[in-house]
Amino acid sequence: MSETSENRVREQATAPGPADDRSGLRADCANCFGLCCVALAFSRSTDFAIDKAVGDPCPNLQQDFRCGIHDKLRPKGFQGCTVYDCFGAGQKISQVTFVGRNWRETPDGSRQMFAALPVMRQLHELLWYLAEAKARPAARPVHRQVAAAYEKIEHLTLSDVDTLLALDVAAHRAEVNTLLLRTSELVRAEVRGKKKDRRGADLFGARLKGADLRGADLRGAYLIAADLSGADLRLADVIGADFRDTNLSGADLTDCLFLTQTQVNAAKGDAATVLPTGLERPSHWSASASPAPSGRKDAPSAPKGGSSRKPGASRRRGSGPAGSRRK
Repeated sequence: MSETSENRVREQATAPGPADDRSGLRADCANCFGLCCVALAFSRSTDFAIDKAVGDPCPNLQQDFRCGIHDKLRPKGFQGCTVYDCFGAGQKISQVTFVGRNWRETPDGSRQMFAALPVMRQLHELLWYLAEAKARPAARPVHRQVAAAYEKIEHLTLSDVDTLLALDVAAHRAEVNTLLLRTSELVRAEVRGKKKDRRGADLFGARLKGADLRGADLRGAYLIAADLSGADLRLADVIGADFRDTNLSGADLTDCLFLTQTQVNAAKGDAATVLPTGLERPSHWSASASPAPSGRKDAPSAPKGGSSRKPGASRRRGSGPAGSRRK
């Protein structure tokens, strides 16, 4: 196939599906009352410099609900804070569930507010995955079911706090996961040939530099401190995969399935790392590009729908619905 023809196939295969608008599923700290800095507990470790109990405000939280060391979190020993992402749950609890009343003004309701944050976060995480599934052209056979599931979960996020706290979130995750599994099968089928199955695999510290993982199943895989520099992860399913300290320098994650900002923030990358549209390059990543790995072998045949275009889990668990590592 000529380069021109191959590019045309790639453009057609990666044509946008339904609009993927996840703006409301990204953290908006300006409209949140610093809930993650109060509602969540953490222990002194490599991720956190101090111990903090649920309901105790972090000492770095200011009166205006902003972090006093936001630009110095990592050097101050709060790496875990830079990894955490609420998927927009914080502002939803603050501005919708509690209609703008903060926990300082309503101390009687603060306990419910704090308890509702993890529930809302899980619901918003499901919306994140469903929004991606809706936008995948290859997943058209399940778009109707995905849209219905999205509407159902979105309706739940608008519930009062008592309803939120009574939800069986695990049941909703399992229901959504069935659709996400089918989406994964449809999308990854665009990569011709046998795909690697590393679902739930223990790849702690694995040497996968330059590996061809195109269309691979990495759901729930433990990739902690693994070397994936220069690896090809296009159309790989990484839902629930643990990317803590994973080396993604020069890796290609274009159109990677179900990747979240939390996973990206937990990893290490550089200027040559290619991320899917909509995910931000963490500030702690290297601004320079590492040398490209030599000898990387591409898949024997180009993916039928895989993209090669290049657009622009911390200890707080929660990445991936039932069926990934959290089964």
